[in-house]
Amino acid sequence: MTTLKKLTVALTIGALFSLPAFAAPEKPFVTVNGRAVPQYVADAFIDDQQSQGAQVSDEFRNAVREEFIRRELIIGEARKKGLDKQKTVMGQLENARQMVLVRAYLTEYIKENPVTEAQINEAYETLKQRLGDTEYKTRHILVENEAEARELVAKLDKGEKFAELAKNSKDPGSKENGGDLGWMSPSAFVAPFAEALAKLKKGEYSKDPVQSQFGYHVILVEDTRALTPPALEQIRPQITQGLTQQKVEDLLKSLRSKAKIN
Repeated sequence: MTTLKKLTVALTIGALFSLPAFAAPEKPFVTVNGRAVPQYVADAFIDDQQSQGAQVSDEFRNAVREEFIRRELIIGEARKKGLDKQKTVMGQLENARQMVLVRAYLTEYIKENPVTEAQINEAYETLKQRLGDTEYKTRHILVENEAEARELVAKLDKGEKFAELAKNSKDPGSKENGGDLGWMSPSAFVAPFAEALAKLKKGEYSKDPVQSQFGYHVILVEDTRALTPPALEQIRPQITQGLTQQKVEDLLKSLRSKAKIN
């Protein structure tokens, strides 16, 4: 899709959420049937398009002007039908306004409270500790209760194949592959599973069923290998995003603790 086509789609959809026009101290971007589109409205749209990679040119600005004209023409007809007074439409407009304000405030907040290099390094070290230095190639069988799990252990003790028994597992994601979970670090599993995994050696299966919130597991460790954590620069964007999200969550908790909510 070309930039101008994307622009047309964006503006056509955006027509439903156009802000009411009002007298502005500066020259309007365009006036349609006596209703002025303020220059700052057009500037905000152009800035948004630029942030998405649009190249501003005379052709681009002409396309913006034409589409704002189309927007105002459609809005005019919508007002004639009283659509702007319908509760559903008014609710949608208010939701759109709120989301713009939320995004603007959070953007400003993160600028004033950026994620620091020290925070990134600390998070990276925590991640490395959580991953550990070993990863495991595992299989498991998940059943409803402990009695079923102990029956499975007894069958394994008699020499029955783990992959065959796994066909009756409750885990739909692994049962068709003989219970195979692939290579993972213990941190990828729920705590009881991870704790049991770390105690098993290559070729061993859990003699005692492992209980988790999902049921009872019988676990087999097929192989182990040293785990090399990803380099910091490789996962810096994910770490930064996670820390940013945490800052927002902390902000919301603080605001909520001071708020009066009925």
